[in-house]
Amino acid sequence: MSITGCFRNLLGMSAALAVLVAGVPGTASAQGLESKESVEKIVGTPVEEETRPAADAGRILAAIDKTSENISAVRKVSDLDKVDIVFLPDAAATEGGPPPEIDAKVKEHQADVTALREEIEGNAMLFHAIDSRQILPRDILAVEFEGKSSVVIYAAAKPAR
Repeated sequence: MSITGCFRNLLGMSAALAVLVAGVPGTASAQGLESKESVEKIVGTPVEEETRPAADAGRILAAIDKTSENISAVRKVSDLDKVDIVFLPDAAATEGGPPPEIDAKVKEHQADVTALREEIEGNAMLFHAIDSRQILPRDILAVEFEGKSSVVIYAAAKPAR
């Protein structure tokens, strides 16, 4: 084959690759995370959400105290029956952040909370669960495992609606 023929083949493959790459964003958004069914297929388990005031702090404080234990559980978990996300809208950064007692507890366990957030980012199932609700890892305050089949994720965030 001549150099001109090779160049034409290379040019044709480049054009095909450009068309393929241009189509990728449309494909990703077509799957979308707005659909509950899509989220459950990606995460592999139902993701439920509820909104609570941060004033209901007892469980959150206990969960923050157990963060060092839960880091390992987050790292290992790959199959859950249920993921609950609890939004704490009055603890969101836009509202001034968590109330003083929760903020103090997060600061007391700052290294563990940071490690927990990193583990959630590294766990595809949990990351997609929070991402589907437009929660950033930095907004996670704690997780609470309910047995081996369910987890509650506490987020200082407002539900996206």
